[in-house]
Amino acid sequence: MIKINEIYLSVQGESSHTGLPCVFVRLTGCNLRCVWCDTAYAFHEGKNMSLDDALREVDSFGVKLVEITGGEPLMQDDVYPLMDRLIEKKYKVMLETGGSLSLEKVPRDVIKIVDFKCPGSGEHEKNNLDNLKLLAPHDEVKFVILNREDYEWSREFVKKYKINESAHILFSPVFEKLDLKDMVKWILEDRLPVRLQTQLHKVIWSKDAIGV
Repeated sequence: MIKINEIYLSVQGESSHTGLPCVFVRLTGCNLRCVWCDTAYAFHEGKNMSLDDALREVDSFGVKLVEITGGEPLMQDDVYPLMDRLIEKKYKVMLETGGSLSLEKVPRDVIKIVDFKCPGSGEHEKNNLDNLKLLAPHDEVKFVILNREDYEWSREFVKKYKINESAHILFSPVFEKLDLKDMVKWILEDRLPVRLQTQLHKVIWSKDAIGV
């Protein structure tokens, strides 16, 4: 059994797959409490489902890109057989994870989007740096950036660990807290090898929309 907050079809709002139709499987529970979190409703709310029932619901949408997210999906042991079975069914599987829990058991074919926490989140001391050794070329490292201090911290993190040599890098300003123009200016000034992203789903619908 796995505790699921919601399963829904939308367009991918983040990552290098932005804009593509995607089925989202949001699991319940999180071990972090980032100050800007926009999915606090997933901390506790959800229902227990068998893997068979969850897979049937994913299948019902007829879309082959799936993102497993949370909360923090790696808190639940059954997330691993869920990912295995999705891969067996020829889905392209993405995993959004907060970077504090080990990636060691994540199946090789899964596209890992690892959200290392900046100081502005209040949770940066929980980053698991061993995960940097477990990144594959198809993986992505995301930094959610609240302010200039977070930007500078992320810039030095990228340089120190040479992340651009092992994975794609995403810089994502906290919605309505940091202006996109400022982020672009900083990235261009520093010639950083990073991809700017915004949360497309919030642009299309609203910052408070759920299930889209």
